[in-house]
Amino acid sequence: MQLSIIGLGKMGANMARRLLRAGHDVVGVNRSSEITERLAEEEGLTPAYSVVDAVLKLDSPRAVWSMVPSGDATETVIDQLAEALGEGDVVIDGGNSNYKDTMRRVGTLAERGISMLDCGTSGGIWGLKEGYSMMIGGPETAVERLRPVFETLAPAPDRGWGRVGPAGSGHFVKMVHNGIEYGMMQAFAEGFDVMRAKEEFGLDLHNVARIWQHGSVVRSWLLDLTADALADDQHLTEIKPWVADSGEGRWTVFESIDLDVPAPVITLALQMRLASRDEYGYAARVLAAMRNQFGGHAVKKT
Repeated sequence: MQLSIIGLGKMGANMARRLLRAGHDVVGVNRSSEITERLAEEEGLTPAYSVVDAVLKLDSPRAVWSMVPSGDATETVIDQLAEALGEGDVVIDGGNSNYKDTMRRVGTLAERGISMLDCGTSGGIWGLKEGYSMMIGGPETAVERLRPVFETLAPAPDRGWGRVGPAGSGHFVKMVHNGIEYGMMQAFAEGFDVMRAKEEFGLDLHNVARIWQHGSVVRSWLLDLTADALADDQHLTEIKPWVADSGEGRWTVFESIDLDVPAPVITLALQMRLASRDEYGYAARVLAAMRNQFGGHAVKKT
């Protein structure tokens, strides 16, 4: 099957590789042409050098998969595709867009007869080998038309992908997926921190992770990755304790508030990520000062 991929970052490039190796005809374009040309040389990608060029190299009806960052970058690509595509064409947004933005964009494209699928995509840098989990929102007819693509990208043709509902639902489900991920990651991080602090036992945390990988109720891919991270240096001395958030955790928390659904674990996991960035630690300084003021408790000086 033929399609274009807009955005050949790590995930977009690996998706292109997986499709090309399965015999699909992929046209690719990236802001930097270096990866485009490398994929053309190594994998047989058809290179394009603009969004319009990527569209013109497709036969109608056309399918274009956007894998650019959410926000302004996606907005720009969708606007360009709205001008370049036409009746019967399909756009797939595989990035982590806010589902409310997706629903608005669906309406804009529909006015021109262009269908849109929102495909929440999980798998990261391991997707090339393991396949991608894809949560798809949009019309069933468009999903069925692109079934060969989804079956190729998934871990198996009948596993790891599916239509979850109408427009916007794919990105909504992926948003919640990432919120759950925040909570799971935080639980593992806290558990290993408690074990690290029990110095009298001299625990080998990599060995603990390896034991848990088999038979334990907490065994998971996240645990496997944790074990890999602890293999060389269980104290992780070269990693700064600063944790980013990509947005979906925040959106999940906001949605839980809007829906009156308590989500304390996801909320606290997000707050811990924010706390990791406070190098100045002003709130902790205020707490120490208050204890000193009301109780005369000692404070540590810098």
